[in-house]
Amino acid sequence: MKAILQLLLQLLVGAVMGMSLGLMGLGRMDAAQARSLDTIRSLGALGLCAHPNSLPFANKSGDPPGFQVELGQALARELGVSLKLDWIITQYQIRSADCDIMMDVIADREAQGETNLRISKPYYRTGVALAVPSDSKLTSFKSLDEHTKVGVQVGSMAAMIIGQRHVPTSTFGFEVDSLEALANHEIDAAAVTPTFAGYFNLTHPDKTVRILGLDEGEANLNWNVAVGMVRPDEGLRDAIEAAIERLRADGTVERIYARYGVVLQSPK
Repeated sequence: MKAILQLLLQLLVGAVMGMSLGLMGLGRMDAAQARSLDTIRSLGALGLCAHPNSLPFANKSGDPPGFQVELGQALARELGVSLKLDWIITQYQIRSADCDIMMDVIADREAQGETNLRISKPYYRTGVALAVPSDSKLTSFKSLDEHTKVGVQVGSMAAMIIGQRHVPTSTFGFEVDSLEALANHEIDAAAVTPTFAGYFNLTHPDKTVRILGLDEGEANLNWNVAVGMVRPDEGLRDAIEAAIERLRADGTVERIYARYGVVLQSPK
């Protein structure tokens, strides 16, 4: 699930195109010199790679901009520079883009093996949880049975785990589709990220769902989230980590995500 959900959950790669882009770009990334903090300050900009149409994460139209963009802007201010946006569709395109960071990456070196991203200390924890109707008696993945129909994303780890338990499932291409089906009482639960479920509740006040807590008993469905750095030198890496710590400590990170209906959980 860790590899599946990185961007999201949104920057998922196409089987053929994504692989070819990755292989072509790998040599360029390895050969590229580390981007230094001094270089970024000299240029006056920190580059962020994000998906142009992936609210609540990012939005090219800028209304709202998405929490990745807002947090990127806050990080840039901490470094004394502006934020420059590079819009990408798949994670492999970071190798041809001119960005320095990506937000909300899975804080796991194995999950980032193909991107070669350097990972900061994590700043929150997320995963896949169950969204249920407000009156549901479901409490966790373990409470699912042959009488509960669960919406899952096609090809996801959650779909595999739930299917192995002989729980009926209904597959969807996007999280919003499964949440709409849940709100319309077509399914009993939806296996989604708390991030997107929170945003769904914010933007669908007449269709709100109850979001169960992360089930730490399902190790493959939970992960920490960090800043991914494309090719930082030690100075930039240290500056990014220090900035994130300051923004967490003063409540900036929490406030940014809260504007999108997302309640953050501390990393583990």
